[in-house]
Amino acid sequence: MNQPSPERVLKGYLLGFTLCLVLTTVPFVLVMHGQASRNTLLAVIFSAAVLQILVQIRLFLHLDTSPEQRWTLMSLLYTLLIVGILVGGSLWIMHSTGAHMM
Repeated sequence: MNQPSPERVLKGYLLGFTLCLVLTTVPFVLVMHGQASRNTLLAVIFSAAVLQILVQIRLFLHLDTSPEQRWTLMSLLYTLLIVGILVGGSLWIMHSTGAHMM
């Protein structure tokens, strides 16, 4: 396995930090100024969150599709599946409880 040079690692971390800073600042500024519609704000916040997750997975956790990372990627996907089931099930239970209380 080839180890990247320290300069390249530092450059990746700085790029990741800058991208995360931008992806946090843009939705914050849009919400604070209140110029956009609610649907636009939700779309921007959601897309910035997804992009930030991808940036952090790639640049900070160093996950990719290489054969060496296959098991780590599989465990991440399994974790996302379990979290999705938990969140989806919780939302379903809350919705069902709210519907039966009315």
